[in-house]
Amino acid sequence: MIEIGLTGFGDHPELYGKIKAPERLPTYSEHFPIVEIDSSFYAVQPVKNVTKWVEQTPDHFGFVFKAYQGMTGHLRGKKNYFDTKEEMFQAFHVSLQPAIDAGKLRMALFQYPPWFECNRDNVDTLRETRELMGDIPCALEFRNQTWYMPEFREKTLDFMRKEDWIHTIVDEPQAGMGSIPIITAATSKQATYVRMHGRNVDGWHKSSDPNWRKLRYLYKYNTEELTEWRDRLLEIQNQSEHVYVVFNNNSAGDATPNAKELIEMLADQNVLSEKHDIGSSSS
Repeated sequence: MIEIGLTGFGDHPELYGKIKAPERLPTYSEHFPIVEIDSSFYAVQPVKNVTKWVEQTPDHFGFVFKAYQGMTGHLRGKKNYFDTKEEMFQAFHVSLQPAIDAGKLRMALFQYPPWFECNRDNVDTLRETRELMGDIPCALEFRNQTWYMPEFREKTLDFMRKEDWIHTIVDEPQAGMGSIPIITAATSKQATYVRMHGRNVDGWHKSSDPNWRKLRYLYKYNTEELTEWRDRLLEIQNQSEHVYVVFNNNSAGDATPNAKELIEMLADQNVLSEKHDIGSSSS
């Protein structure tokens, strides 16, 4: 079955207007059955935060937690607040526990940086990371094209199947080595993760711009593009029991209407999770 949501729950005023921050997640959960938590990338979240989020959402709701940046090699000289790798991973495990106990953890997302290329050392890093995560479902997202070059593509997918990684399929600008193509292949029979980043080629690599992060995800999918994704999702859901889709193109508030339009497109295909309130998909 397919579930569709957004990245983050705190920055979608088109859903809840000007209501205060503590009320946003409960309102968000009335519209979508899943959310990706990206604050966990910047800091391992305190247990009290995760406990609060679990308590604020319906029983059927699900969370994807983005792995802390120190776990995916993003720090590059910035301070890591953990003394050892084991301590860092253990803290992440502890932070996820309330969601695990409530049956609301769908997966942890490990998104690696553009400089994380396909080589033996990085393959070893992925193998070690998967071992440290134990039985927690883990999704893997690359941002370096070498993993999907013709000579490595099938080896990459086979490795992910063998090591029990959930494949993260992305829609993003095709902007050189620091972006990856759409590869509609599942590596887990249980789950596949799809992230919709938009297609703003010009903004993808403008890291020198003070508004770079906003420019990067400034994009609105048109109906033709979403129709193509409807067809892809129908293909992917034959390969995995659960397909989770999140829209990350939220710089101008486009993620919500795009997500709801895609929900409407799938409403008559008998593939959407019953957790979706189809009647409110266009609200």
